[in-house]
Amino acid sequence: MSAVDTAADRLSEPARAKEVRRVVLSSYLGSVLEYYDFLLYGMAAALVFGPVFFSDLSPSAATIASLGTFAAGYVARPLGGIVFGHFGDRIGRKSMLVLSMTVMGVASFLIGLIPPASAIGSWGAVALVTMRVLQGVAVGGEWGGATLMALEHAEPKKRGLMAAFTNAGAPSGGVLGTLILMAFSTLPEDQFLAWGWRVPFLLSAVMLAVGLFVRTRVSESPLFQAALDQDQDQKPKRDATPPILTVLKKPKVVLLTAFACLTSFALQSAITAFGVTYAVDQGTPRSDVLLGFAVGNLCAIFGVLGYARLSDRVGRRPVMLFGYVAAIVLIYPMFQLLAWGGVVGAMLAFLLFNVFQNAVFGPMAAFISEQFGTGSRYTGASLGFQLATLLGGGFTPMILASLSASSAGSITSACVFLAALAAISICCLLAVGETKDNDLAAN
Repeated sequence: MSAVDTAADRLSEPARAKEVRRVVLSSYLGSVLEYYDFLLYGMAAALVFGPVFFSDLSPSAATIASLGTFAAGYVARPLGGIVFGHFGDRIGRKSMLVLSMTVMGVASFLIGLIPPASAIGSWGAVALVTMRVLQGVAVGGEWGGATLMALEHAEPKKRGLMAAFTNAGAPSGGVLGTLILMAFSTLPEDQFLAWGWRVPFLLSAVMLAVGLFVRTRVSESPLFQAALDQDQDQKPKRDATPPILTVLKKPKVVLLTAFACLTSFALQSAITAFGVTYAVDQGTPRSDVLLGFAVGNLCAIFGVLGYARLSDRVGRRPVMLFGYVAAIVLIYPMFQLLAWGGVVGAMLAFLLFNVFQNAVFGPMAAFISEQFGTGSRYTGASLGFQLATLLGGGFTPMILASLSASSAGSITSACVFLAALAAISICCLLAVGETKDNDLAAN
């Protein structure tokens, strides 16, 4: 009898189905709350942090510096993936998820309390970067655990869909954060910059309480628990080899996986941070841009899940390849719609973005996780995913802002840069095998 069969026998079929739903809901809601905090920072970096924390710089320099603090969170994400992944592979997925959510909620709440540069000078920027790093560590540990809890509870033919609920939490959190920030952005400019932007961050305390209530009520991953029970007599041997070393014995898998996915995050950060700033600079009211962004994220929830379900039928790679090819074709029209102006242009741009980005992001959770064995899956999946976010998303807004500034506001060079990244990801994706039918218990 396999480890999976043993785990499944512990619950009756109705009870197991109910537990799967509860786990998937927990992964989704936890991801919503984590990405509410993480993506809210990106929008605030584009709209607020420049004048609040870098008021001694020129507007363009302040924007670039503000987006630099945005990048700090991406730099910290691989560290979070390694640390949380190590303990997640050793003592379990659930406890690490509770800890990562707590760190994220506290860091986000404290961002809302940081005094502006006019009150404490450069220490405000230092505190901002510190909290952003903690956010990065937390989300670096969150994604792997949430994904694996859903993936390892799921039936084999539904792994792509179940795992994708974690990724669907990203646009859901984006909708929530955008709507709340948009509500306060209607305040007069001086009030919004003085205190209005802080309220969405302070609300993280309420969301943290809700998230912890949901997350503490789910069971541990049955695959992990069964593997742990099966290997009790080999515990000294397991403890002698840290999961990170097991993963790095095959660095090619991690690197190819990361590079195959990095363009998805480049596109995501391009639209979340740089795209919002670009649209506002082109004359679209801030509230219209945020409304368009919220509508786009709402549609993305269904796009991510739909593409993931398709990948359960035709494979992860074909769906992701479609997304990258479509991105190369549609990147320039997307930015032209942002330049067009108005709420309609913003909505159409964000909807067009969903066509290609969701095709990659939907199957990605299962695609990355299915590359690794149970004993090192948390570490391997987290490291691959977070390297992709760092390489693709961390510095892209700054690069695009610099390219646009150096070309008198032209968007052509930025589009060429993103298309080149998509071509690199296509090559790496073709070099990685299909994972849809992998036996996770046998890995």
